[in-house]
Amino acid sequence: MAIDSKSTISLLFPTSENGFKTMSDTTVHDLGIDTITTQITDDPKQQQMIIRVLSKMTPDPSVAEFRQDVFDDIYNLPDVRDRLLELMNQIDYLKDYGTWRKNAEEKPGLWDLMHRLDELKTFITCVESLHDCLSDNRIKSKGLKDLLSYIDTLYNDAKFAEMKKDIENIKVDANSIQSVTVGINVNSRFEAESLGLISVNAKPFKKSGIVSNFADAVASKDKLNSDAEWDGDMRYEPVDSHGAEGALDKINATLTEGVNLTTVIGDKSTLSKVPDGDSTSGSTFYLANIATKMMSHLVKKLRSTLSAYSDISIVTISKLIPELIYYINFAEFIAKAKKKGMHFCKAEPVKAVNGICTMDAKGFYNLKLASSLESSDEVVDNDLIFDEKHVTYLLTGANRGGKTTLTQAAGLLFALAQGGIYVPADKFAYTPVDMIFTHFPADEDKTMDLGRLGEECVRFKKLFNNATSESMALLNESFSTTSFEEGYYIAVDAVKALRDKGCRTIYNTHMHKLAENADEFKASSIVMASDDGKRSYKVVEKAPEGSSYARDIAAKYGVTYEMLTES
Repeated sequence: MAIDSKSTISLLFPTSENGFKTMSDTTVHDLGIDTITTQITDDPKQQQMIIRVLSKMTPDPSVAEFRQDVFDDIYNLPDVRDRLLELMNQIDYLKDYGTWRKNAEEKPGLWDLMHRLDELKTFITCVESLHDCLSDNRIKSKGLKDLLSYIDTLYNDAKFAEMKKDIENIKVDANSIQSVTVGINVNSRFEAESLGLISVNAKPFKKSGIVSNFADAVASKDKLNSDAEWDGDMRYEPVDSHGAEGALDKINATLTEGVNLTTVIGDKSTLSKVPDGDSTSGSTFYLANIATKMMSHLVKKLRSTLSAYSDISIVTISKLIPELIYYINFAEFIAKAKKKGMHFCKAEPVKAVNGICTMDAKGFYNLKLASSLESSDEVVDNDLIFDEKHVTYLLTGANRGGKTTLTQAAGLLFALAQGGIYVPADKFAYTPVDMIFTHFPADEDKTMDLGRLGEECVRFKKLFNNATSESMALLNESFSTTSFEEGYYIAVDAVKALRDKGCRTIYNTHMHKLAENADEFKASSIVMASDDGKRSYKVVEKAPEGSSYARDIAAKYGVTYEMLTES
């Protein structure tokens, strides 16, 4: 199989036919995914990669399983992980800072082409090392095995073998350039005014011949040449433009024979004016230009070789770097979190049963909150299920009792699991969602035109129209910006509509009356329980505890009957 730039492989999707929907930026923020990424990596590009992966939702369990298996290998094989990271950094450096495929409209000179050739040779070494790394028999995932097969095909492809051979051959030609002879014109202050390339040589200079003569001339005050003529067999080689092509071929022919290149090839000047100011600052640049002209045969061969292999180069492998870095970053993050005492598990994606999308979460907690805590002892975990009888939850409880934290944690479970990452739980079996929708309070500046209630209604209508029976809806204090009577009236219709659609829903609210009537909507009432007013942050399935919110607020500001009359 031939490898070209159109060949595709991914460590995120098992096939190119896997479709997905993209979570909104608002939902990403409501779930705290953007905050979690900053705890995983300081690199903004890598943070955006994590968000892109987690926000692309597909209900196909095979996608989640494919990703989980790749993550299993990356997490459980830290030595392979470290080696992959090292190789990815090398390839990424070549891609971002190398000369490869840069200034494509310009014709690069000899030295630039030689540098590109070295980069291509480094890339070959990286491919070989990557092949060796992925050949580890401990790797089990289909994703990494597919990558090995891809690299193996690239590695053994006839074109790749030919590339290695061409590079080695051309390096032999290039390495035979051992020295150059340069002529420099100076003014009365002994400042360089112009320089010219006399010859390109297959042997290095030693203290003999012209070097010795020059050293002797400098050492003696009286041995100053009366003109610019050269003695002996060292001749000035003018190769600026017209009539030089035939002679250039002679130079290249003699280069491979290992002899000094001193053939006179015409009468065109190779002098290049030295720039004003620092008389030496541009010397290398001009030297390179003239060398490119003199070594035209080698330059053409370099350009031809590099052009032929441009599609099989760094670009082919580098597109996989973000995907591998995604897994590696999460593996490092979870390894550190486990050392702090946090627990994680591999999720179990399951298909819907009789059209019912389910979830069974045991010992789960909010990763965003837990990551900000100093000790895992402060983490409170919970259990929750979605099944045929539990599709819509109405969550009530005391103010600051953990309702929003639980709601957010449930959404994070699905986002992480479907991203292939271990989830913060003891067990998590679930039917993947096709999308997570959130309906959290909006910033005040977003409600100026419609008013708060109007803005909430518009957002909910959009959420409902886009949701399916495979979706998840997380509502946080929705329709609470108006009077209780008005908010309750709207909330009843919203809950009934979501329940009829079969969308898995958690609606946390202070409308205790809504939860008291949960049976009428075929919904379930759950409460963030408290013990004698002390918050436990534990969720239990039961009827709401009455006006706990109002009682807490009254107690906070000292306006209970007892507090008002005790004095």
